[in-house]
Amino acid sequence: MRPWHRPDRRHWVIARRSVSRPDELSYYIAYCPAETTLDDLIRVAGSRWAIEECFQSAKQECGLDDYPVRRYPGWHRHMTLVLAAHACLTVLRARELDTGKAETDPPNSSTLSDGYAQ
Repeated sequence: MRPWHRPDRRHWVIARRSVSRPDELSYYIAYCPAETTLDDLIRVAGSRWAIEECFQSAKQECGLDDYPVRRYPGWHRHMTLVLAAHACLTVLRARELDTGKAETDPPNSSTLSDGYAQ
């Protein structure tokens, strides 16, 4: 018996239709514990696109793919710093969307330098 054909596991075939191009279908094979519900499987499979967008954003904004790999310690430091910078930018962007004001914007003109309003 092959290790991936176990009685406590199930194979699923998931089909995904494109919203912008409904004629196109993508198929995925999933291998998961037998007790996994279809809703859980769809949720996990759907999170793949959010993760891919996150990595693409980190590549474009922070240089995730700009390190010429020579040795593991240097690569590990680069990845750690890039992902920390991307997390920081993501938090700042979320705060800006919530408040409508960037974190780096100067304080409004009604606030004096000592923090008291005029």
